[in-house]
Amino acid sequence: MRIVSLLAALLFATPCFAQPAARAEAGRPEAARAEAAEARASLPADSVTHQTLTLPGRTLHFTATAGSFRLTDAQGKPQADIAYTSYTLDDADPQTRPVAFTVNGGPGASSAWLQLGALGPWRLALGGTPGPSSSPVPVANAETWLDFTDLVFIDPPGTGFSRLATGADELRRRFYSVAGDIPPLAEVARRWTVKQGRTASPRLVVGESYGGFRGPRLVRALQTGEGLGVRALVMVSPVLDFGWTSFGTDPMALVGRLPSLAAVAAEAAGREPDLAAVEQYAAGEFIADLLRGPRDAAAVDRLTTHVVALTGLDPALVRRLAGRVDMRTFQRERVRGEIASAYDATVASPDAAPEAARNVQPDTLLDGLRAPLTSGMLALYRTLGWQPEGEYQLLNEDVARAWDWGRGPQPPDSVRQLRVALALDPDLRVLVAHGRDDLVTPYFATKLLLAQLPQIGAPDRVRLLVTPGGHMLYFRDAGRAALHDAARALLERR
Repeated sequence: MRIVSLLAALLFATPCFAQPAARAEAGRPEAARAEAAEARASLPADSVTHQTLTLPGRTLHFTATAGSFRLTDAQGKPQADIAYTSYTLDDADPQTRPVAFTVNGGPGASSAWLQLGALGPWRLALGGTPGPSSSPVPVANAETWLDFTDLVFIDPPGTGFSRLATGADELRRRFYSVAGDIPPLAEVARRWTVKQGRTASPRLVVGESYGGFRGPRLVRALQTGEGLGVRALVMVSPVLDFGWTSFGTDPMALVGRLPSLAAVAAEAAGREPDLAAVEQYAAGEFIADLLRGPRDAAAVDRLTTHVVALTGLDPALVRRLAGRVDMRTFQRERVRGEIASAYDATVASPDAAPEAARNVQPDTLLDGLRAPLTSGMLALYRTLGWQPEGEYQLLNEDVARAWDWGRGPQPPDSVRQLRVALALDPDLRVLVAHGRDDLVTPYFATKLLLAQLPQIGAPDRVRLLVTPGGHMLYFRDAGRAALHDAARALLERR
């Protein structure tokens, strides 16, 4: 079974380096690891503050809560502490005011990405190419989703300040898995809802990256396990079916990624890409010639001509590859002497080892965002008056490496859950958003997958938004604004 985790996307698609704390933890004896984890398990009491946000044309008064929920087993034994941050607009009717439950991906990523990138009341104004020294100071977010919904950001176990109650392998196996990941998220959403008296509020589920994969599963868990309906599902840069995901020269992977390669090349040349034309070629003549195989000289000739024209790559290189340009080759060959980010291939950094046969450095964008996002979240928690002890895990590679993807012959997917959720709830609406320059979860692969859905209800129940930008499309102003407006229109049934 071929499974590529989105942490092959988030952490392992390019070289990365485990944090020293994670390495030391993994090497400790079980008893010592459990004792150390127990010492970290207690999080401080919830902190509630009242905030005012002044934005163009409006002022928002809201209540911010930073805190956690302790999860226990049937015998009341602690299992995990799940950290969350919520923002609720003051003087709004809780019967009609929506609330969005938001998670990121990885697995092993905290919710800082969506909180400080797109949805929250504050964001990081990174500008240009972000690096470790980019400003970590949150600024007012003019595109905050508080305009139309309350927000609850949830950090799964092992991310942010969320943690397992002990280091026992049994807990790690249960929580760090496709199957065991969803129930704790659903429980936190239900407990927050009950605690705040919001059972009548319309609900959204928002997930990015592997969080998008979680989305349909979390919707179903809320519907069936927690008794909470969901009105809208928003997935940002998701993988919906890992059977469709590949970083090599699988024909479907090449088809799904070609429009993104063309978009990057067009932007580098200062022109708008004709995505419709590239999509038509990719799903037609391109895949037909791929399937003829690399020993068909005429097919290779046609592939070379078209791929060179679309990508701007060296013709000799493309011919040597028989027209089959994989993601890593494009990252290194788009501009010689630079390595493009897999998450937004318009962003690149100098090649630290041009003499090496392969790229040996972390991803420019992903690694460049670690420091400002981590520092930004620590500054935000200080503002909110909640300061747990211990390390804040923006991207926990230990979680990613321990993840259990299941043992069956079928790669995990969430398409079946999406179909069932749409069929059983005629009020559910879905938005899928992608940046066109993302090579990790290319938009066209999702577009082809969504095209296989049967017609269930109104034609516009499932909408696809494609914007300039990459995996974190919201770090471009236009992408963030487009995502804000599309989510609002979805929720308001426009």
